[in-house]
Amino acid sequence: MSVCYIISAGDCSHIEISKKSDDIIIAADAGMNYCRRDNIVPDVIIGDFDSLGSIPEEGNVIKLPVEKDDTDTSFAVKYAMEKGYKTFVIFGATGGKRQDHTFANIALLSYISKNDGIGFLVSGDTTITAITDAKLSFSDSLRGDISVFSFDTVSQGVTETGLYYNFTDAIVENSVVTGVSNSFTGKESSVSVRKGTLIIYFSGKFSDCTLDK
Repeated sequence: MSVCYIISAGDCSHIEISKKSDDIIIAADAGMNYCRRDNIVPDVIIGDFDSLGSIPEEGNVIKLPVEKDDTDTSFAVKYAMEKGYKTFVIFGATGGKRQDHTFANIALLSYISKNDGIGFLVSGDTTITAITDAKLSFSDSLRGDISVFSFDTVSQGVTETGLYYNFTDAIVENSVVTGVSNSFTGKESSVSVRKGTLIIYFSGKFSDCTLDK
């Protein structure tokens, strides 16, 4: 599984990336500050650089116009998709000065899942992801919380197994928040949806789960 790692400009603690030869690292605008902080050398630096304040002199730089339809992070995802990447791990995608960018990045997870991929927003010890018409299986090593929300008006055939609260073939609406604060139990577990897109927040790493279409 080739992974595209994207470093954005939101809140971000120390980053460690175990990059394989076929992986790619992209710095999105002021995410370059985190790369410099943690001695990460990106393959590509993308942005309009309004946040960074200047165009980087190092590396492979793609300069975007300030007036555009995509965020820098969204452009980075689409750039990598064109190169065949399906798995995205995004640091610095939540918090920060712009909460609207946090919501935009959650919406970006939905875009990735609806284009046959999977994306993960990494924030400390927690991860946010999205699945569309698919199943996400979790390792039995996980502990802590998991919450599930519908990103479509209605998601059908939602099933949760191996968790503290379980249900089968349920209908979940985006105006209902009953999926908050479920828990891992030390067993293998899963969340699946027959039709629709789910946003999943969980305590753990992206490597602790497996996508099944």
